[in-house]
Amino acid sequence: MGSSGIQIVCVGLGVLGLIAGIVTCVLPNWKVSSFTGQNIITAQVQQEGLWMECVVQSTGQQQCKAYESLLILGSDLQAARAMTIICCMLTAIALLALFAGADFTTCIENEDAKPKVCLVAGVAMIIAGLLLIIPVSWTANNVIKNFNNPLAPPASRRELGPCIFIGWAGGILLLLAGGLLCCFSRPRSGSSGGTAKYYSNSASAPSKNYV
Repeated sequence: MGSSGIQIVCVGLGVLGLIAGIVTCVLPNWKVSSFTGQNIITAQVQQEGLWMECVVQSTGQQQCKAYESLLILGSDLQAARAMTIICCMLTAIALLALFAGADFTTCIENEDAKPKVCLVAGVAMIIAGLLLIIPVSWTANNVIKNFNNPLAPPASRRELGPCIFIGWAGGILLLLAGGLLCCFSRPRSGSSGGTAKYYSNSASAPSKNYV
């Protein structure tokens, strides 16, 4: 198949996507406070994430508080928690499958099974990429709608945090890696046929008796 180079590139893209997914899931930088209109207090910056909200002072001190209850969170944050966690787990499993089925490893000796394993890893990375892009896009849409809402008080308006852009970048990397694997990991046609038999000259067809 000659796709060892493509598989190595996909491993790198998958690792970067996994790191981006973990960073997006852990860091509390999904929403940051907006300094527009009457809100001119810049001595502190409020940050909101999936698990906690933080206040960063101008002196560099940071105080964080975890959300007290899951029920007080919005549907977007609840779905984002589940999707990002599943994304990280699925990406890790896909990378392990890719290592097992890659041409540069000998974990699987059956050459016919390697493209199928890589194809499964590619599909898993595509699903993981979608699971990462959907929650950050959902949250970004809610932030933009609330920011443009004239009835919303300026103190409650938020802007897009760095985790939104990291999530988009990680999702694109995972989609790219999965797409490359799906394109270059197609099972070989005719590989399941019967094995060819070769005869040496000494063991050729049975001799015939001529009269």
